[in-house]
Amino acid sequence: MADWEKVKNEPKQRSFMWIFFNTLKDKAPLPAPRPLHERAPRSRSSAGLLAAQCERGLFQEVFPGQGAEEQLAALLEPGRPPVTAYCGFDPTADSLHVGHLPAVAALLHFQRAGHNVVAVVGGATARLGDPSGRLRAREPLAAERVRDNARALRLCLWRLFENHRRLLWAGGPGLGRAEVLDNARWLGRRPLLGFLCGAGGRLRMGTLLSRQGCRERLRSAEGMSLAEFVYPALQAYDFLHLHRRRGCRVQLGGADQMGNIMSGYELVTKMTGTDVFGITVPLITSTTGDKLGKTAGNAVWLNRDKTSPFELYQFFVRQQDNIVEKYLKLFTFLPLEEIAHIMEMHAKEPEKWGPQKRLAAEVTKLVHGTEGLESAKRCTRALYYSSVEALEAMSDQELQELFKQAPSAELVLEPGMSVLDLCRKANAIQDGPSGYQKITDGGVSVNGIRVTNPETVLILGQHILKNGVSLLRVGKKNYYIIKWLQL
Repeated sequence: MADWEKVKNEPKQRSFMWIFFNTLKDKAPLPAPRPLHERAPRSRSSAGLLAAQCERGLFQEVFPGQGAEEQLAALLEPGRPPVTAYCGFDPTADSLHVGHLPAVAALLHFQRAGHNVVAVVGGATARLGDPSGRLRAREPLAAERVRDNARALRLCLWRLFENHRRLLWAGGPGLGRAEVLDNARWLGRRPLLGFLCGAGGRLRMGTLLSRQGCRERLRSAEGMSLAEFVYPALQAYDFLHLHRRRGCRVQLGGADQMGNIMSGYELVTKMTGTDVFGITVPLITSTTGDKLGKTAGNAVWLNRDKTSPFELYQFFVRQQDNIVEKYLKLFTFLPLEEIAHIMEMHAKEPEKWGPQKRLAAEVTKLVHGTEGLESAKRCTRALYYSSVEALEAMSDQELQELFKQAPSAELVLEPGMSVLDLCRKANAIQDGPSGYQKITDGGVSVNGIRVTNPETVLILGQHILKNGVSLLRVGKKNYYIIKWLQL
């Protein structure tokens, strides 16, 4: 497919394409957003929600351009009628991940300020694939898989809203209303011709083609499909639909979504004449600078069947000092004064990892609730502190989550059964002298207790826990889960 420059510079081919592009290039561009940190500082009392989240680093840019911040700040002032904000989540997988948390946190901060929020699962748009920030097209997803993913994302979002309301909200009538919708409800029923004659007639091709992502894809060897090209138009229609049905005035999205936000702004303002706004939130990246997510293969998921509460907790506990304060501001609802105090204490006692543990606890509680947080702490004590009490309290699910690759065996306790017998029945050591030597050399432990005498007889309450489980470790990393029958 010929790109802009190639078509523009071929005067002999003054066909429809040549006329089309030369008509588009004269269209006035939409105003550019301006980063919030570059604007004149405002007092938190005068700008309220907007300034508070700018200070936390959660809100990056406000669209459209200069003056939008003042308009939006006035709209969000305490005492004014609640505003409705929305954010979209495409179900390209069956779970959200840590990279989605800034957008979720932004919705929750709107809700905490008394405004109404809508989380939109893209059951329709996911069929096309968002081209934003991508070098090539997404692999197409079957309709049934998209429906299953969308159902899972709706449950995940509801769980986050509910955990926040129960565990992280102080109570009172100030919390705004939250909804979770699927855009397949309206886009899936919208006839193509009706869409093109209505919303399609208001969106300018020049604006869509001027986006950097679109230009880069058009110049690439693979090009850009029509399905991907119309994606911003369909997402823009989401904004229009929610504005008409829910009075939505604000769209939230990641920093890579500004192009789609601009399309939504253009469509809503042209079709309704109402001032609407877009706000971007930061992208979460790895230590190498890659965006966290499914595509990069480094996603930390929010559903337990993909990433356990223990793994989520440990992900945040392991964050370095140079990032933990930023994450406390982005992912938690702790007051900034409390975060500052946590960091001051950390400077005095860095060996305690206080900010990391608080961050991990707050996020795990939001994602998995109190039970998930307790599970994560229990697994941590069992694995890293060899806590017998924690092991005894662990469920089968927690054992499987903690020792995912560990073989499991069901054994019957026989009279006089020794540690050597246990290791051999579990196929944890070799037969013969080498297996015997492994134990005498201190390479075997049962429930965190090293055993050096192979003939040690198994004792209930020590080698076999109250929950009928033994955790056998051979070497440093080879675990075996033993479940005892007929105790």
